[in-house]
Amino acid sequence: MRRSFLLFFFLIISQLTWAQQGTLRGKITDKKTGEGAIGATVILTGTTQAAPVDIDGTYSLTATPGTYTVSVQSIGYKPLTLPGIVIREGQPTTLNGTLEESSQSLGEVVVTGQKQTGTEVAMLQDLKKSEVVVSGMSSEQIVKSLDRDAAEVMKRIPGVTIQNNSFVVIRGLAERYNTVLLNEALTPSAEVDTRSFSFDILPSSVIDRVLIFKSGAPELPGEFGGGIVEVFTKNSVLENSTSLSLTGGYRGGTTFQNNYQSTNHSATDWLGFDSGDRALPNALPGFGGAADLNNLPDGQLRQVGSQLRNEWKPGLGTARPDTRLSLGLTRKFALGNFDLSNVTSVSYSNTLQQYDIRRSRYQAFDTLNQSAPLLTDYNDQRALSAVRLGVIHNWQARLNDYNRLEFRNFLNQYGTDEVVHRTGPSYEQGGPGQGQDFDNYSLHYQSRTIYSGQLQGTHEIGRLLGLGDSPRNTFTWAGGYNYVFRDEPDYRRFRTQRSQEADPATTPFEVIVPVTGSQLDASHYFSTLTENTYMGRGQWEHRLAGRDTTKANEYKLRAGFYTEYKERDYASRYFSFVRTADTRRDLRRLPIETIFSPENINNQDGFRLDEGTQANDRYSANNLLAAGYLSAVLPISDKFSVSGGLRMEYNRRRLVSGDTATAPYEEKRTFALPSFNATYNFNLRSLLRLASSVSVNRPEFRELAQYQYYDFANSYFLEGNPNLKTAKIYNADLRYEFYPTRSEMLSIGVFYKYFQDAIEQTTTSTGGLNLYLSYQNAQSAYDMGLEVEARKSLAELTGSRIVDRLSLVANASLIRSRVQLEDNERNRDFAISDRPLQGQSPYVVNLGLFYQDADHGWQASAQYNVIGPRIMFVGDRGTNFSVIELPRNVIDLSVTKSLGEHLQIKAGVQDALNQLVRQYYDFNGNNKIDSFETGAFARYKRGQYSTLGLTWQF
Repeated sequence: MRRSFLLFFFLIISQLTWAQQGTLRGKITDKKTGEGAIGATVILTGTTQAAPVDIDGTYSLTATPGTYTVSVQSIGYKPLTLPGIVIREGQPTTLNGTLEESSQSLGEVVVTGQKQTGTEVAMLQDLKKSEVVVSGMSSEQIVKSLDRDAAEVMKRIPGVTIQNNSFVVIRGLAERYNTVLLNEALTPSAEVDTRSFSFDILPSSVIDRVLIFKSGAPELPGEFGGGIVEVFTKNSVLENSTSLSLTGGYRGGTTFQNNYQSTNHSATDWLGFDSGDRALPNALPGFGGAADLNNLPDGQLRQVGSQLRNEWKPGLGTARPDTRLSLGLTRKFALGNFDLSNVTSVSYSNTLQQYDIRRSRYQAFDTLNQSAPLLTDYNDQRALSAVRLGVIHNWQARLNDYNRLEFRNFLNQYGTDEVVHRTGPSYEQGGPGQGQDFDNYSLHYQSRTIYSGQLQGTHEIGRLLGLGDSPRNTFTWAGGYNYVFRDEPDYRRFRTQRSQEADPATTPFEVIVPVTGSQLDASHYFSTLTENTYMGRGQWEHRLAGRDTTKANEYKLRAGFYTEYKERDYASRYFSFVRTADTRRDLRRLPIETIFSPENINNQDGFRLDEGTQANDRYSANNLLAAGYLSAVLPISDKFSVSGGLRMEYNRRRLVSGDTATAPYEEKRTFALPSFNATYNFNLRSLLRLASSVSVNRPEFRELAQYQYYDFANSYFLEGNPNLKTAKIYNADLRYEFYPTRSEMLSIGVFYKYFQDAIEQTTTSTGGLNLYLSYQNAQSAYDMGLEVEARKSLAELTGSRIVDRLSLVANASLIRSRVQLEDNERNRDFAISDRPLQGQSPYVVNLGLFYQDADHGWQASAQYNVIGPRIMFVGDRGTNFSVIELPRNVIDLSVTKSLGEHLQIKAGVQDALNQLVRQYYDFNGNNKIDSFETGAFARYKRGQYSTLGLTWQF
């Protein structure tokens, strides 16, 4: 399959042919200065052929062979007319010219319109004019790939990697060190166990552009370590349009396999949420301790037990192909003097994935023999069905040339149905042949509802009041609301075991029935999370005339504020069917299908339903963030400009556990966060940036909450740490940028970060089968690196018409980090020192080759990604070893063909190599995987993914 597609892919490109055309190219300069006449246009008179003059004065256009009159026009210059220019077939014609300033004075020229921000040229111009160190990707580049969601888009940006297929890692720093903005507002997160925004919920089709700010500024949030990600959804409308896309997907090892595992669905699973079939039983008493259930009479106890789903194993069926649908609408309206526009996108996907995972745990490492004996050796078969329904609904109203209102709405409904079937031995009580064999299952459904809405206004106050161009004042404001609801109804888990000494032919597996409520055995787990966030911000910008009247040379003074209040309620309950001293032995030997039937639930000789919920398995929390800032932009000369200022952030975080014996957590901190950015322009095409800033990283609610949660799929418990402190980070950047043309760039930069009280995810030593993860502060850490990025067209390099239509995007990062732990007894005995930060990769490489033939409707791409080894979580000096994820080469291929004006066909293969995901134990604690370290925490292949889609533009 892989080889045939590769052959097909390259045959398509090599067989493309088209009519012979000629090329007119050259350079247009200013007669007075000798520099390129930026903004001029070269026109073939009598035709629609025209080309803009680039920043270095060059231009190029293709045309049918013939003799033309060429006109060069630009505001402020005398028109230049050049008759009798011959363009020959298959040959370039060189035509240079100079423009002379017009002596006629110009009055004020006001040009109004909608800036197009999603093109590659617009993106590069924004990067060049930025006041801070920033990287980005435009929607024009996004559509050239098969990236389905924002997570896949993000990994193409310099210094960016993706963790767990969802979370962004910037400059090697784990997802918790990155702040995410959606349309200039802090994003909501439906993740219970991490603070990061899950990018896989945002379809790539609605993205206008993605920016990653890698240096701080007073106008940006003060909480970041790696960077600040800002995702803009599409909002501008050039014309009315309607598009409909349908895509089918085939995943190797999953699609059309007849052993696909799935749970008993509810009626609304296809929409991404549970209909209520998995809800807590109505007859169940409220939470108040296990005694409530103990006091129930047999009849009511049996009623509660019968209302819980007695379905513990999945059904088997044939996996159908993945389905993706999307509908896009853009509309323009004229309401009197108002211009109103709307962008609406509705997307739906229903996908299936199943693969095997090798999971092992090990006992103490033998340094003499360089080995560690097995503790468990499991094989997991994991099936994940995912349904996503997303809606983007954005409005823009241009009240006049100086006032604009925008109303943005984002709604995402995401449901996942996960089955894990785990089999294999445990040697906790002996060596091979003396332990236990296990056959375990988990059935896990969860749904997430996220809504984000913002109303924003932009007003040119000076012009509105008739004050003219100097001074000018711009006021922007926004109000926003985020809502998150996460439902985890009836997460069922059970284990069965059999002695390895027993005869498998005559001895069945026996269900493990606990004596108290447990998250591991015969368990029903329920949780809900509800979060509401309210946001308001405003900024006043006052502009003063600089060396001339151009906006780029104006001095800018800014003052602004940002305030946000977030409140969260989390509650969980879990129950197990338990045995007592009176439970009949014959009942305990029944298979899982019948052991917990209603007739076996009673307080005499049967099983009892017991609640294991602890008081601290729920919490209420709120956070108030209030920030104000002052900043200035000073274009001191044509070559040198500086910007910066001071941001003050007050944060009050409070968390109250359900356990009244636990004191509430509260932190009130005020931070002064200065920042400075300087730019030196060597010429119109190259510049040097220097930046420094101070930022913070605050503990998240989940990292503070002390309840334990068992993640069956990853086989560990997770618990918070209420002693975490806010980390403080000092950032520095130096970067050189070169822009050969408006659509090309080359940059190279270095950065350094110093952390006080860096927060990491670590293990805790408990011994036994179970792994426990928590969080702790490191005393200090540093992170430093080198980043290189290039975007280059291959036109005119070889004279080949195929090569002329190719462009290359490449970026790479080399990163080093080290952690310094506090010198105390625990760290000396358990913690691993002299290591990288948790989640940090030493290198990241992204390559992309793009082919585009607009004349014949062909477009193709080949993209490559690899990241260096990174610590998934930090181990100790006991049996909880650090786990390191090893590099994996990923190649994605796509080809698109336009058929006429309306139909487009797109095909491709993602993860064409389908290499193993390898997460190995670092037994000897040297922060790398040596040749003898072959123990796998997890080892699996996700499966090569092929897609074929149709898009119809109405």
